Amino acid sequence: YTLADEKIDRAFDKFKALADKKKEVFDEDILALLEEEVEKADEIWKLVGVQTIAGSSATPTATVTLSRSGETFTDAAIGDGPVDAVYEAIGRITGFKLQLRDYSLRAITSGKDAQGEVTLEVEYEGKPFRARGVSTDIVEASARAYLAAVNRVANGSVKTAEKPPQP
Repeated sequence: YTLADEKIDRAFDKFKALADKKKEVFDEDILALLEEEVEKADEIWKLVGVQTIAGSSATPTATVTLSRSGETFTDAAIGDGPVDAVYEAIGRITGFKLQLRDYSLRAITSGKDAQGEVTLEVEYEGKPFRARGVSTDIVEASARAYLAAVNRVANGSVKTAEKPPQP
């Protein structure tokens, strides 16, 4: 892989965070981190944090915090499940309502501390966009994948926008 210095730094920071979470980091984990950086569009929106509440007797709720140009935005949403709630909150913050066409989740390695890789396809204004996200938390991996798709759309749609749409 050939990566710009900034992407190498981000991949290394993610590697260190992963090494702190997992007992053992496998080659597949490192490849997934690198592939995520290679495929990532310029980050207009960055994931600061995601928190969800879900359960058999709870309404799935997500609180998402994103940053753009140094400014932080937080919103909460409900959904059919925690991932749907996260996607709704991201859409409310960014102003992009993407149509989810395909979603897949796989474990990169084995074990309870394995990273999950989410690959998805969305549609925006009739155009398909694919993206992926990786994390030891599958809800976070889902958020990262969706936000990567938002950034792909945003890079082609709102390059000149100074401020994000207000929710």
